[in-house]
Amino acid sequence: MIQVDVVMRKVFCTGGLLAALLAVSGCAAGGAKVEGKLGVVDPARVLSETNHGKKAKDSLSAFAKNRQTLIEMDEKELRRMEEDFGRQASVLSATAKREREEQFRRRVAEYQQKAGEMNREVQEKQKDVLEGFREKVGLIVGKVSKRLGLQVVMDKGKGGPTLYSDEGLDITGQVIDEFNREYP
Repeated sequence: MIQVDVVMRKVFCTGGLLAALLAVSGCAAGGAKVEGKLGVVDPARVLSETNHGKKAKDSLSAFAKNRQTLIEMDEKELRRMEEDFGRQASVLSATAKREREEQFRRRVAEYQQKAGEMNREVQEKQKDVLEGFREKVGLIVGKVSKRLGLQVVMDKGKGGPTLYSDEGLDITGQVIDEFNREYP
């Protein structure tokens, strides 16, 4: 199962790299020095510390737990079938054994297919929820950035494009406050 923080990092990393490339290419194309400010934001912290982010994580967690429960029920059924077959194998005819083995193999294949489908459902749900959250974060980052006069805001989360940033560049707290005001 995909972790929420990893997906958010990848989504923000792509956007941060694009913004940085645009800023650098603008510098090279014009040949002039760009005057302005840079900011950084930690998207994992925004997800963890905003009311909307907490709700999104809780929703995803509940959805994944529900799917996991369904899978575990099927696992129990398969274990029960295997145990029953083990107890009855000595008294079953060769034909009955083959039929039971074939039935068990079909159930295992069905289980594997269902588990794969459930995993895809969880991944799709994570993608949908996180993309919607990312869009909202992008709007709020833009709003805070304009208010502060920032030209570029980059992802400072783990795995993001920012290796180092001065703490004074971090606008994550302001983004969280604004996000909670906009989306209570």
